[in-house]
Amino acid sequence: MTHLFILFFATFSAAFIATVPPGLLNMNAAKTSVEKGKLNGIIFSLGVSTMIMIQAYIAVLISKYLHNHPEVVAVLLKIALVVFAFLCVYFFILGKRNKPKKQKTINVSKKNSFFKGVLLAAINLLTIPYYSGLNAMWKASGWIKFELTDIVVFILAAGTGTFAVLYFYTLYFFKLEAKNNTFSRNSNYILSGLMGLLFIITLFRIFNQ
Repeated sequence: MTHLFILFFATFSAAFIATVPPGLLNMNAAKTSVEKGKLNGIIFSLGVSTMIMIQAYIAVLISKYLHNHPEVVAVLLKIALVVFAFLCVYFFILGKRNKPKKQKTINVSKKNSFFKGVLLAAINLLTIPYYSGLNAMWKASGWIKFELTDIVVFILAAGTGTFAVLYFYTLYFFKLEAKNNTFSRNSNYILSGLMGLLFIITLFRIFNQ
């Protein structure tokens, strides 16, 4: 039973640390909170966390396969490279077209916020290799036995660790509501820059495999 607590704490911490740096998911959680309200920001975060748990489950299933077939990781990185390049250009163009608007109340579907979170988390293809790598380390450390209880704990820890960070981002930017016009205007440029940074990091990883 003790190894389950260790497994949860270690995986929660790994998910938390991986989500803390400003990135596509947490910046969009903040942007959703500012533009559509705190509740929609939280629902968006739940959508992201749900997809992270699905990806963590996939990572558990294929971790051994990835360990024996490193060419699969190479393919995932190349796909991620294309996605990040597209998003970099997309957010930059969106920022150029975005003009300051007067604040007004908008009825936003909570379902749309949830599925937007699911979609954005799904295109982050580095998540599966990341959690597959964690699986390999936890297995080597004896913290995971790949039994049903271990898998459930691993998945829940990945989801809750991610949600905790997104929730903090949602609260932090919600408190800056008075400055939401400036944030909304610049957020697309910030996201474009982040996608460019991820593109460079992924390119570096591909050339150093």
